[in-house]
Order: sequence, then structure tokens, then C-alpha cells
Amino acid sequence: MIQISKLLSLTFFLFLFNFALSQSNEEAGKKIDSLFASYNSQTPGAAVAIVKDGNIIFNKGYGMADLDHNIPITPQTVFNIASVSKQFTAFAIYLLESEGKISFEDNVNKYIPELHNYGATIKIKHLLAHTSGLRDQSAILTLAGWRLDDVITTEQILKLVAKQKNINFTPGSMFNYNNTGYTLLAEIIHRITEKTFAEFTSDNIFKPLGMTSTQFYDNHEKIVKNRAESYDLVNNVYYHKPLNVSNVGSSNLMTTIEDLSKWVVNFEKPIVGNSKLIKAFNEPSYLDNGKKVVLRVIDGDTIFHAKGQNLSKYKGVTMITHGGHTAAFRTFLGRFPDHHFSIIALSNDEHNENLNARWQIADFYIKNYFQEKKKTNVIPQNTSAKTNVSFSINLNEFGGEYYNDELSTNYTFEIRGNKLIMKHIRLSDLELNRIGENKFSGSGDQTFSFELEFLRSEKSAVTGFVISNFGVKNMKFVKMK
Repeated sequence: MIQISKLLSLTFFLFLFNFALSQSNEEAGKKIDSLFASYNSQTPGAAVAIVKDGNIIFNKGYGMADLDHNIPITPQTVFNIASVSKQFTAFAIYLLESEGKISFEDNVNKYIPELHNYGATIKIKHLLAHTSGLRDQSAILTLAGWRLDDVITTEQILKLVAKQKNINFTPGSMFNYNNTGYTLLAEIIHRITEKTFAEFTSDNIFKPLGMTSTQFYDNHEKIVKNRAESYDLVNNVYYHKPLNVSNVGSSNLMTTIEDLSKWVVNFEKPIVGNSKLIKAFNEPSYLDNGKKVVLRVIDGDTIFHAKGQNLSKYKGVTMITHGGHTAAFRTFLGRFPDHHFSIIALSNDEHNENLNARWQIADFYIKNYFQEKKKTNVIPQNTSAKTNVSFSINLNEFGGEYYNDELSTNYTFEIRGNKLIMKHIRLSDLELNRIGENKFSGSGDQTFSFELEFLRSEKSAVTGFVISNFGVKNMKFVKMK
């Protein structure tokens, strides 16, 4: 009788515990609903999943996957997850390394011999850590006059990368986010295994994990059922923001929140890989001098990079995260390993991040573990005051046509009124901002923000210019006429 009484007491306790947990999860679910309340049948939206202790405790869709055909977002909606794809590429490399088929110390030229010899060895570990110094593929494509909605294939990117004669810095010496490195990692896997990268990841990651709606999208014409379109809001009207990319490795993984839930559980209960591999995978990357690779420092907190993932703390709690942005897809995957808790949020709305929903979701579930920071008084600076700067050099000196053989492209400069206009046959004309006697800055709908400086001969004649953006440093154009 005593044993039965203890059993009944334990059963009742478990009932109360599960009831309280259910009530807590239900309340958190309502709060998540409130974060995405602006999404409806007239807007794009998002899909959200919460994974705790190996189980999905919340998954839901908000808004529309396809505004043309009135198709709502559900947990089965397929999104392009942009740069969140990188951790899968890195994990595939780790699988090959664990099988002894590659070494992280291998020279990349061993597998990609057409890559220029820069006089410094670029290793696989440099590609993984964004420390290769290679020019970023997106950065050079836009400078070459490609539009972000052009058809872009891996073959085209490899050809363009092979033409680059310079790198941004010595490999292993510093961090600079780099998509090129992850395209090369995918290509290395293809050349070693003699499978397409999509086939290799399907056979070795997605199928074993039961991720049946997941694939690396290596052909932009391929039909993908249940996929979300991406949308941008311009003057209160939604427009398609197309993506025609057939390049994989750095981006272009198509998946769902349900499949990504299986992926995050694999870090705790490995089916693909093992605990040793995963422990190494989750550790920070390192520079060649032995220091950890730092992505950035925000409010005194250091964010380290770790092979397609970022390591940091949120209110004192360790988290492993990465976000993504391509076309209008905005994506996020965050794991809080000490609490066996993960957040997955995928959106087809360009302005999704304005909701600031990612971290608030964590607040609903694990807030009892957070450490609130002391608030510091910040004295606002007056940045509205403008000073008029006069320049002695006439803008007419910069007019003319300039060429770069690494990009096989031309830019023409002309003067309109008192402004220097930068022209390319495939891009809208750009009005440049003057920031120095020979220096200008600019940006456009299809170009990243950049700075350029005109070069002069010993006799002070303009001979060309160098241009830099987030992924290219001092690319030289020569004045033709």
C-alpha cells in the first residue's frame, strides 16, 4: 500500500508539473503570436519553431507564403535560409575530415588549382573561419555590374574568382565575412566525392536526419513544392524580390522549420557525426597567431566565429547563432546549448527584423536564467551640424572611362551640375558623395556601399581609381580615355 501511495503521489506530481509546463508554454505561445500580429492574409510573414529538450514545443506560421495565390505560411513552408546554410557546408567538411579524406591544413589550391597563386597559402581552415583574405563573391559580382536578381551559378562565380589577382589580406591574419570561401568549400566536396554538393549533403546529412523537405538548391529553375516567395514593401505596396541563384555552399539551402528542428536536436543527440565532432564544430575558429576569431564586440560582449556559427552570450546565457539575408528572406537559427533550447525563425519579409522578435522569444522561455546588464547613461551626440567643405580639384578631372581586367568591366564618370556621376551599362547611374579631394562614396539598389579614390601620376594626371566595399579592398581600375 505504501508503494502504491508513493507511486500515486509521484504520478500526481508529474501531472501538476506537466500541467504547469503546458500552461507556461501556452502563455509563451500567445506572446509569440503578439510579436507577429502584424502579419496577415495581405502580407508576407514568418514561420517560427521552438525546440526544448529535443522536442518541438511550438511551431506556427504567420502571414502568406505566396501573395499571388493566397497561400499561407505553415510549419511545412519551404524557405531559402540564406547564410544559415553555411553551418551545413561547414559540417559537411567536418564529416569528410573525420573520415580522413581532407585535412583542415590542406592548401585550397590542391583542390581548386585554377585559383590564383597569391604567394600565401590559403587553407581549408581559413575558408571555414572567414580568414582567407579572398575577395567576396557578392562584392566582386556587383562591382562587375551584376544585379542581385541576375541568374548566378557556381560555374560563373568560380570563373570570376579565378580571375582575381589580389586578396584583401594575408590568409589567417584577420576576419572578414566571406561568401567565396563557402562556395569553394562546397566545390571541394564536389571534387573529392564526385557527387554534386546537393547530393552529398542529402545522402550524408538530410536523409539520415529525416529532413525530407531540405535540399541545397543548385538549379534556380527546379520546382520546389510549398516554397515561399520573397517580398519587399515599397511605398506601402508589396513587390516580388526575386532570387535566381544556382550557387550553393555559402547560401541557397531550402528547408522548413520542422526540418531545422531535427537539425538542432542532432547537436544534442547525434545521428550524423558524433559528440567529438560536434564539440570541435562548436568551438571558436582561430587566427594563425592562436587568437580566437572575433566577429564583433557589442556593448562589451564579444561575438566569436565558429565555422558558420557565431558564439556569444545573451544576457549572460551562452548561445550559438547565425542569421541570413538573401533577396527578401530573413532567417535565424539560435541554440542555447546549456538549456537545450533553440529558436528557429524564417521569414519572406524584407523588413522582418523591424519586429525585433528573435531575442524576445528567448525572454518568454528562459528568462529566469538571464542576467540583466547595468544600464549606462549615454550622452547623445549632435550629428546634425553640417560643415561646408570646399575642394580645390575640379570634378572635370575625374571624367572619362575606366577599365578593370579582373572583372572585365568598364565604368564611365561624367559631371552633371556640380555632381560626379558613376555609370555602368547594366546599372542605374549613381550620384557620388565627395568625401575628399580625390575620394568619393556611393551606393545603389544593386550595389553595396563603397568608397573610391582616384589615382594620379607624378605629373598629377588622373590615371585610374581604386574601389573598396565590404568584401573587396583597393581593386584598381585604369583610365582608358
